[in-house]
Amino acid sequence: MHPRRVLCILVLIINTGRHAQTCTVSPTDQYFEMGSDIEMICQSSCSPGKIYWKLNNVRVDDSLSKTFNTSHTILQLKNFSQPSATLQCISYSTNQILGGTTIKTYSKPSKISCILEAIDSWYLPEEFICSWEHPMNSSLKINYTVSSQCLSCVDKNKKICNTTLTSCKFNTTSLPKIGHDTFVTVTAETAAWEAHSDIYTFHYYQILKMKPPDISVKARFTGKNHLLVKLDRKDYGKRHVIHYQVKYSKAHNGTKKQVINESINLKEETGNVTINVESCIDYTVSARWALEKAPWSNWSENKIVRSKLNKSAIKLGLWRKVDEPEINGIRKVHAMWTEIPPTCEGEFHYTLHSTPMDEMNYTAASCGPSTCDTDVNHNAHRITLTVFHNGNLLANESTYIPAIGESLPQVDKLHTSTHEGYILVSWKAPSQPVSGYMIDWTHNGSQYFWKESKYTNTTISKLMDFTPYNITVTPLLDHKTGLETQASQICSKRKAPETITFTNVVAKDKSALVSWTMEPEQCSDVVVNFTVFYRADKGPLLNATVDGTIQEVLLEDLEPDTQYVVYVTAIAITGNTSSSERYFETKKYDPSLIAALSIYGSVAIFLVLSFGLCCAFLWKKFRDKMVPNPGLSSLALWLSQSHQKILQPFSTPYESHTIIETVYPCEPDRTTTGTGAQATAFNDNLNSNLISDQAEEKTDLASFPTPVSQEERPVKMVERPSPQESIALLASESGPRSPYRSQSSAENSELNSPEQCTHLLGLKQQIKTAPVTMYVSMDMFEQGQDK
Repeated sequence: MHPRRVLCILVLIINTGRHAQTCTVSPTDQYFEMGSDIEMICQSSCSPGKIYWKLNNVRVDDSLSKTFNTSHTILQLKNFSQPSATLQCISYSTNQILGGTTIKTYSKPSKISCILEAIDSWYLPEEFICSWEHPMNSSLKINYTVSSQCLSCVDKNKKICNTTLTSCKFNTTSLPKIGHDTFVTVTAETAAWEAHSDIYTFHYYQILKMKPPDISVKARFTGKNHLLVKLDRKDYGKRHVIHYQVKYSKAHNGTKKQVINESINLKEETGNVTINVESCIDYTVSARWALEKAPWSNWSENKIVRSKLNKSAIKLGLWRKVDEPEINGIRKVHAMWTEIPPTCEGEFHYTLHSTPMDEMNYTAASCGPSTCDTDVNHNAHRITLTVFHNGNLLANESTYIPAIGESLPQVDKLHTSTHEGYILVSWKAPSQPVSGYMIDWTHNGSQYFWKESKYTNTTISKLMDFTPYNITVTPLLDHKTGLETQASQICSKRKAPETITFTNVVAKDKSALVSWTMEPEQCSDVVVNFTVFYRADKGPLLNATVDGTIQEVLLEDLEPDTQYVVYVTAIAITGNTSSSERYFETKKYDPSLIAALSIYGSVAIFLVLSFGLCCAFLWKKFRDKMVPNPGLSSLALWLSQSHQKILQPFSTPYESHTIIETVYPCEPDRTTTGTGAQATAFNDNLNSNLISDQAEEKTDLASFPTPVSQEERPVKMVERPSPQESIALLASESGPRSPYRSQSSAENSELNSPEQCTHLLGLKQQIKTAPVTMYVSMDMFEQGQDK
């Protein structure tokens, strides 16, 4: 049995007599090393019977516990690795917790590593640095002690560092001598526990971090370009194997590339490393090294060197672009080639010769370092580029320009597509055999890029994002070039639409017409559809989707007199773009109903006003007429039957006509028979006077009413006035005071004798010489008949 278990049982037996009725769990609040075996004892004297255990409120298997002396139960937990746990002892019979404790664990430091770092000399390190790992979530303060042990040293165990961190740096004076194995341990200590790490064993040369090497770099050309890197190791002897690494990088066409060249077993006193490089490029070189199984040193200082010019590596790659011929048949040719790096030392001179194929003469032009322009006629030409370096011929290349209308092979079914920023180009080869194809592309028409391919497809890279390119493919023959074929313009990348602008929102009471526009942008992707999102204040977000070719949508089933917010999202394959939000408010009533009511109301008001104006005009016209009162007229009798004929044209019953005439109120005496001839003469004379007066006055008698016959209403004879009275009466009527004379009713005046008529006839002749105007309304005749 384990000595610790025996001691615990003895203690419990001794304490049983002292505390016969005690229930407890021991040890209490104990720290254990993580991963160790733990034994816990439950004393259940206060509650006879069996007990069981719970760990973090989970029941423990009964097979892990054993009972001694009926009141003591031991629980064994093997390889316990929980940072913290609660353990409880519980009675079977009553389920009462008899005791409990908290178990906490701690770990020991691990993964120790130490480095001896040399600063001035590789064999005399100045700093000793050790680090380790110790994951702990303890609230207790932890102190660390680093100790070194040396079996062959006089001071075999020596404390060399104290810290509260997980690393320690100190000087090397306390370390053992070079060549001896050294053992290092780390102790973690708190107020409650103490933990020791495993022993870390190292050899001096296995932890020595060497000082960075001293290097020299030179550019050389011996058939090819290379850099010679020398590492001086004369101070390090020859008995150690040294690993090294050389790092170099170049800057060319705006790109940087870093390469690490590694080698081993450098035993020579002076180590040389050769690096193959390109022509006329600046390189940055550095190196580091290490002893076998030791850590790498830091990188040395950077050395910058420029490589030499390699004449055999010069590839001009001459190509040309030919414009359409002008009116006179002259064509402009843009020649282009790969520029010799400006970092190459020396003077360079470029000459372009243009030679017609059917002539011996040629033209020459002095050019720049990468492009040149020349003119050719309609015939076929060959242009040749010659490059001189410091007066010596460096390289020359030529290319062919077809004649206008020359029959040459041409590629077919040229197709382009994009993928992740690349343009993929493919075509069908012509029926004639060709040696290759030249592919050129441009994004602005002035700067061209080109490359040659042996296949009927290629990939174009290093393109500007969201930029349209024009691509041309031309077949190459042995000594000629075919006809070019240009593909449709294509963008290197497509981007989501960027700008959506609202043009108008026309809101009604329950609907709103939303319209928008999209600004055309370069290389924008095609919009698949538009989705309009809208919602009322504190309402759900609704949406309506239309096709990408439609730029308006009618939002229906809206709430009247409500404010809405709306925005539009354009959905494309490359992404989505949303417009800014816009607010609008629906109408309280339907605007079309209000407009209709306004129109109908305006028409009704116009009709009422027109009717009122007409009535007012008619009433005013009626009021403005000078209609005499028949009751005040001196004419009381209607004309005789013979006189009615001249009044027949007046037929309008409701219109009053005024006859301006001199009226003689005289009637033949019906009781006297002797005066018939006089009455007849009087009537004839009256008719002739009336007809003549009508002709003179030109009075319209078309609407005069039909009179009542004289026999239907007998008239009482009135008394004849004297001539003087008649003249006086007539004279009074001509005055300015009134056109009517004041008199009594005609019934009060009686004409008893025919002499008065005769007198009136004579009086009419006198009035003819001095006429007096009288006004008589036709209505009064009807009124007179009613009396």
